[in-house]
Order: sequence, then C-alpha cells, then structure tokens
Amino acid sequence: MARLAFILLLFLSFLYLSTAEIKTLTIDSDSRPMILFEKFGFTHTGHVSIVVDSVSVSYSTNAPNPDPSRLGFFLLSEESLLQVLLEIQQNPHLCVLESHHVNPLFTFRDLSPPPRSFLNQSYPVTSPNEYSLFFANCAPETRVSLNVRTEVFNLDSDGSKDYLSAGLTQLPSLYGFFSLLYVAALGYWIYVCYTNKRSVHRIHLLMCGLLLFKALNLICAAEDKHYVKVTGTPHGWDILFYIFQFIRVVLLFTVIVLIGTGWSFLKPFLQEREKKVLMIVIPLQVLANIASVVIGETGPFIKDWVTWNQVFLLVDIICCCAIIFPIVWSIRSLRETSKTDGKAARNLAKLTLFRQFYIVVIGYLYFTRIVVFALKTIAAYKYQWVSNAAEETASLAFYIVMFYMFRPEEKNEYFVLDEEEEEAAEMALRDEEFEL
Repeated sequence: MARLAFILLLFLSFLYLSTAEIKTLTIDSDSRPMILFEKFGFTHTGHVSIVVDSVSVSYSTNAPNPDPSRLGFFLLSEESLLQVLLEIQQNPHLCVLESHHVNPLFTFRDLSPPPRSFLNQSYPVTSPNEYSLFFANCAPETRVSLNVRTEVFNLDSDGSKDYLSAGLTQLPSLYGFFSLLYVAALGYWIYVCYTNKRSVHRIHLLMCGLLLFKALNLICAAEDKHYVKVTGTPHGWDILFYIFQFIRVVLLFTVIVLIGTGWSFLKPFLQEREKKVLMIVIPLQVLANIASVVIGETGPFIKDWVTWNQVFLLVDIICCCAIIFPIVWSIRSLRETSKTDGKAARNLAKLTLFRQFYIVVIGYLYFTRIVVFALKTIAAYKYQWVSNAAEETASLAFYIVMFYMFRPEEKNEYFVLDEEEEEAAEMALRDEEFEL
C-alpha cells in the first residue's frame, strides 16, 4: 500500500503547479512515506533554502529504532521519474533517498542534536530543469513531526530573487495585458448600452458586471503574481483575487444560463426548471471556489489535497453540463413555437442565434477544460505560461463572441424581413438541421 501511495504521489507531482512562494508549515505526527512540498522550474541560478526545526520521530514499540539516514529531503526531476519507478518496481524495499536518480539534499542525520534538531541550509541547483521537492520517510511504522520553511527561487542577472518558476515569470505582464483589454471592453460595452438605451435589458447589465469583475480579477492576479515574484508572498492580493474570482465565475455561469433561457430579452421570467439549474450551479460554484482556495493556498503536503482536487474537478464538470441544458431547452421551445405562431423568419433567426451560442459555449468549455490541460501537461517547463495565455485568449474570444451575439441593438439584422425570407424560413424550419 505504501508503495502504491508513493507511485501515485510521484504521478500527481507532475500535475501539480506551484507559484513557489515562501511557505511555512507544520507537519504533525505524519506517517506518509512521501510528502510533496513544491514543484519549481529552475534556471542555472536556482536555489533551494530549507529551514527545519522541532523535529521529532516517534515509532511503535515493535518497530526498530529508525535510521536517521532514511528520512530526509530530496529533489526529483521529471526525466528521472521513470527510472525511480523502475527501481522501486525491481526492489520494493529500496528507499528513494538511496536512488542514484534523485538529488538528495539532507537527511535527519545532518540535523543538530536533540532536543532542538535544527537545520538551516541553502542548496544551489546547477542543472536547469523542473524539480519537485519531496520529504521521504523510509522508516517503517514511524511518525514525523517538524516545522518546515521552504524558499525556492532563481537569481536574476542583477542578483535579485525571482520566486516564480522559470515558466511562470511572464504571468504578471500577461495578466496585466489582458486586464487592460477587459477594461477597454468594459468601456466599449458601456458605450454600446448608452447608445442603445431602448434595447438594453437586465441581462446586459449583468454582462457589464461580468466584464467589470473579470477585469478586477485579472488586475489582482497580476499584482498577486508580481508580489510573489519579487518578495515570495502575495501581500494580501491573493485574498482579493479569490474574492473577485468567486464573483466572476458565479456571474459567468449565471449569465450563460440566463442567456440560454432567453431571460429578459425573450421572456421576463424564468421557468421552474430554469430556476432549479441556477439553484444547482450557484451553490456548486461556491463549493468549487472553496476547493480552489484550498488547492491554491496549501499544496499536496496536506493529507486531503488530492480529495480537494477531485471535488473541484467533479463540481466543474457538473456545472459545465448543467449550463448546457437551458440552451437546449430554448432551441426546442423555439422549434415548437415556430409551428404555431406564424412567425417563421423570426423564429429561424432566434434558432440560428441560439444554435450558434450552443456551439460557442461547447467550444469554450472544451478548449478551457481539455485543450488547456493538455498544454499544461505537454509544454516544457520553460513555457508553462503558454497554457495561461491560451486560456485567457480563449476566454477573451468567448466574451467577444457572446457579447456581440447578444448586444443591445434597436435594428437587429436578424429581424429585417421580407416575404421571400419568410417563405425561405418556413422551408428551413421543416428541415432537421436544428436538431441537436
């Protein structure tokens, strides 16, 4: 079982991305054979600084006195992962600290004598690569307690410390750039709403709020990453980031659901089943954001970190599926209405609009959930920022298309009709191309 847990943790370590800010934590009576602290992309000027104190090792009466050389910290690169797994498969009793494919930092044999058991040491990383910082406990039936302070960074040419991974140093500028684009989009949206006052509905005001909180979210993300990059701590910007992220995500899902139902611009009310979708999505987004905070502010060194990742993934999938239903319901409702109200061209235009919106939403969810994850997985550690750039570019494109499709406009091109278009629309509605 311990061997299986070790292999699983090694695998998860290469899915986990950290901003590597300075972290201080307490491990209390922990029996895990492996604890992952950080994953960080080093340049040739990389350093790992570790401070441990108040170290104690407890063991059962039946267990032998633990060898301090079998407890310690080490670095593991992605390239060495397969070799380590192969060694463990061939020799299940091998301690990972004894493997030739890891970079050992220190063992408990290097600690100062009890009762203080203290160590403060900095280690240069001379081989540029992406490494994971682990603690290993190869002593059976032992529990470890200690206070740990980790500081992982690269040195810039001027000698200053950069606490962002080598592939993430561009994030402050990236988020700052996109925040300016959203501020400009917000200004233009306000202008469009002002010049088309008679066509503005409540949904357009919610869309305005969505742009505002998206811009604020990116501004806080840029400041958060900037302070982590320079000082190793976010200086409170992470709190604002999570607040605005929560509001932005709830607004985004709410706007998609309300647009999908046609609320305010097709009908002034929500049906009972549409209300239920909102009642499901909004509480789930609260749970998803709690999981996001736990994942972002802690790390795999806490015992329930994997569980929180699973919760976040499951909730996100449920929400993505839930927001599709109102769009499908609206398309089917418009098809039924078109058979009786005698307004074929108008219904055809609405069907076209909602079918296009359905495709856009599916494309956005697919790209940001699957393609972006694939980019994070396959991109070299020096280019981790590419997946963030792709995600923000896709989000901006989605916002532009959605806002353009449902913009307030007094003379909408969909509803400029003549008799020939009416007849053509009736023929089109008999076709099955709008079936999903």
